[in-house]
Amino acid sequence: MTGITPKIGGLELSTTETKPRTGARVHVQKLGTSLSNMVMPNIGAFIAWGLITALFIKAGWLTGIFPGLRDPGGWVAKIGGWGDFADGGVVAPMITYLLPILIGATGGRMVYGIRGGVVGAIATMGVIAGTDIPMFLGAMIMGPLGGWVMKKVDAIWDGKVRPGFEMLIDNFSAGIVGLILATFGFFGIGPIVSSFSHGAGNVVDFLVAHDLLPLTSIFIEPAKVLFLNNAINHGVLTPLGTTQALETGKSVLFLLEANPGPGLGILLAFMAFGRGAAKASAPGAAIIQFFGGIHEIYFPYVLMKPKLIAATILGGMTGIFINVLFNSGLRAPAAPGSIIAVYAQTASGSYLGVTLSVFGAAAVSFAVAALLLKTDKADDDGDLAAATAEMEALKGKKSSVSAALTGSAGRGPITSIVFACDAGMGSSAMGASVLRKKIQGAGFTDVKVTNQAISNLTDDYGLVVTHQDLTDRARQKTPSAAHVSVENFMNAPQYDEIVELLARTNGAASAPAVDEPADEAPAQDVLTVESIVLTGTATTRDGAISEAGRLLVACGAVEPSYVHAMHEREGSVSTYMGNGLAIPHGTNEAKDSIRRTGISFVRYAEPIDWNGKPAEFVVGIAGAGKDHMALLTKIAGVFLNSGEVARLREATTREEIQSVLGGTGG
Repeated sequence: MTGITPKIGGLELSTTETKPRTGARVHVQKLGTSLSNMVMPNIGAFIAWGLITALFIKAGWLTGIFPGLRDPGGWVAKIGGWGDFADGGVVAPMITYLLPILIGATGGRMVYGIRGGVVGAIATMGVIAGTDIPMFLGAMIMGPLGGWVMKKVDAIWDGKVRPGFEMLIDNFSAGIVGLILATFGFFGIGPIVSSFSHGAGNVVDFLVAHDLLPLTSIFIEPAKVLFLNNAINHGVLTPLGTTQALETGKSVLFLLEANPGPGLGILLAFMAFGRGAAKASAPGAAIIQFFGGIHEIYFPYVLMKPKLIAATILGGMTGIFINVLFNSGLRAPAAPGSIIAVYAQTASGSYLGVTLSVFGAAAVSFAVAALLLKTDKADDDGDLAAATAEMEALKGKKSSVSAALTGSAGRGPITSIVFACDAGMGSSAMGASVLRKKIQGAGFTDVKVTNQAISNLTDDYGLVVTHQDLTDRARQKTPSAAHVSVENFMNAPQYDEIVELLARTNGAASAPAVDEPADEAPAQDVLTVESIVLTGTATTRDGAISEAGRLLVACGAVEPSYVHAMHEREGSVSTYMGNGLAIPHGTNEAKDSIRRTGISFVRYAEPIDWNGKPAEFVVGIAGAGKDHMALLTKIAGVFLNSGEVARLREATTREEIQSVLGGTGG
């Protein structure tokens, strides 16, 4: 179980160890998360398609309100693709091409940035052309596959391409990989997914024809609480519902999981019959759940009293039964599951049925939950925080809305903060430098800020700051500390929130500290002129890492094997720092490959795509001891100063770069 502590602004803290999760359920959750991450960024496109469909199809809003627009040769028919324009319009091309390609491109980009997104989109086009149904499932397969294959192909010749040929190789390799995958999708994946979709559609038709569709709540409602809903909703219901909506103009499948009624009923029951913290927090949670569409807010209430799952199941079954009875449905997915989103996608003639389904589900869920709560003799008070922690353990990450459930907990003064990364030499050092400056500037001179490799952490720190991809590893080493996850090392908003947290836990700050000169090796010894390149030739992230690494090898700072460790480190966690700066460096295990401390600098006229972030300056780091820390502190200060960054961008000689970064004059 994972304990939680207060959320200060956007700052989320965790204080107990999260045990690694294993098993089939975890794999399904991860699959659901991946599917959701492909669909959710494109929900705006689904909404646009739903609105265009609602307005311009033959039985749409415009023709219903203005009968004169029913002319089969008019502009409404032309956009909607009916009447004299049955083979055209906007509705069908959007659902057939735009939405699947967006999903495929997003999936590819999740795996391998922009190049992965491009190849993922090409591969998705193959499955689209090879089937006669909207190919959402195919896009969810081919998009990530395209990104993965492109990543593996690029790795074959990374660092081996002669200067000047990078763009040629990059473009042709992406085109060839896209060609192969599009063909594979057309003849291989497309027919398989099409058969699966038709089979699943037949199952749904059978359930509807035999009035058995409400029974799906027996599986869907418990799955929501266990965070398996994304796999069900985005992997099955959304593709099937979209196909059904294309044929009939609406689908009840969009409301099987998204109906906010069951969750609302649970929270209303706690408002009336709950006790302690659960009763006090239920009104706010109800607003977030019903109008904000964040269903996870009610999951802890069910986890606290698992028998309440019966209330959600019966409520869900009621909502589905009413929708089937009234033949009501939505035109497109309602995401998030807010009553506002539900009404925005409700098909013409379905408003009564949808309304009754939502409030009928809420009424039944409320009645059952109220009975269970009223006859329950257990004490609610003090259980909600534990249930919230269990929810987050099931979900596998912190929940920003669930922090509202648990209020504020006490915390003693924080006197030691460590910024941890994999190797403890680059990202953590620079992040610690920025954070230390903020904390000392706020007057908390008694708070010590250090940096450390995760493998060397001990459980005696008050607060641990890590990149968001490393937090779980750090938590295992320091279970009693508070943990803060960041993404941007240079100017993470969490730094200001940490200062605010110190003000709450440590009391009044003293006078702001005056910076003391640090012992440092001369900049010329760590960053030599020969290790500075004004115009880099790499065009990819991996190429830039190799270019920075070769400079470290050339100046005698590291052995050639260190460059491989730099790529290995990047594969674990991104070394992009923010403000156009990336600082690739080796893993902690590669320190034996370092001969002496050294830093390389490469500037790029066209920013490198660094996992979706633009890196204009790449600083390779090899730290043998602590003598590079002062220079890293200086570099951090430079990249927090827009004027100094401009000097780096406009420098015409390597000596100017060395002067700006090392403070050696100029």
